[in-house]
Amino acid sequence: MLAELKNVTRYYQQEGVTTRNLIIDQVSLGIEENESLAVIGPSGSGKSTLLNILGSLDKPSSGKVVLDGAEVDLLDEKELAAIRNRFIGFVFQQHHLLPQLTLIENVLLPVLPVKDKAKQREATDRAHNLIERVGLKTLVHRRPAHLSVGECQRAAVVRALVNQPRLLLADEPTGSLDSEHAMQLAQLLGELNREQNLAVVVVTHSMEVASYMGKIYRITSEKLQLTEKR
Repeated sequence: MLAELKNVTRYYQQEGVTTRNLIIDQVSLGIEENESLAVIGPSGSGKSTLLNILGSLDKPSSGKVVLDGAEVDLLDEKELAAIRNRFIGFVFQQHHLLPQLTLIENVLLPVLPVKDKAKQREATDRAHNLIERVGLKTLVHRRPAHLSVGECQRAAVVRALVNQPRLLLADEPTGSLDSEHAMQLAQLLGELNREQNLAVVVVTHSMEVASYMGKIYRITSEKLQLTEKR
């Protein structure tokens, strides 16, 4: 199993208030190598909370998270940062490209901590190959202000893949795109899942986007349910 949630519950409680705001309740989910799945549900249903817990950006109130065989609760901050960097790629609704950097410089940001020159060259070659794969070859020296929203989002996908993660987590990645570009990006994620030996988890409110994934889960009443499998 590549990644796993075991009976995960997440709630928020304000200081001095006895009632808890339950977000997700006793959720279990296993993700296999090369699997693709979508988690759908309306805004506020807990989709992003689930993804943040899976990516170790948030902690569950109870339950366990296992990434690449390691229980997240047992890792210190240095170990956790290392597993995020080598094991997980993140794509968010907003691309978060740095405006002062070119497309290629933004894409190579995750490689900066790498000291090995040979690995840096490999990552740079990989970045250029991926940039060509997503149709941005002629735009590598442009800054984000001179790219479309769709182009910026494709660059963010490349940035998430440059360190060859085994798990890609995408949180509403098409939320800021029009319908045409949203479908193009969803199709791209499905193709990368098949071509890059990559497991993909997409959180979305769009059934059209979800349809490009192999499994579709829905969050209802704080629970996660499998609704469709291809």
